[in-house]
Amino acid sequence: MTDLKNPGVIYVKGLLFLLAGLLAAGGLILESPTIRTAVLILIAVWCFARFYYFAFYVMERYVDPSYRYSGLWSLVRYAMARRSNLKE
Repeated sequence: MTDLKNPGVIYVKGLLFLLAGLLAAGGLILESPTIRTAVLILIAVWCFARFYYFAFYVMERYVDPSYRYSGLWSLVRYAMARRSNLKE
């Protein structure tokens, strides 16, 4: 699979992620229509967004600017390899 380069397709992909997230959150709220459920969904979404920011922006800019991660699994492998090197 190649990298997406078409801006139109990238926008559509982003909108599909937004739609899927809204449908999932809406389904959870319909399943349990309470303020607590809505607040927990908001907290989870905010925390996952901050983790994503940390995983890519913070790690690449401040921890190791020379390494470029290709995804979360790449980041996990890098962190585990770095951790095992620190133990030695």
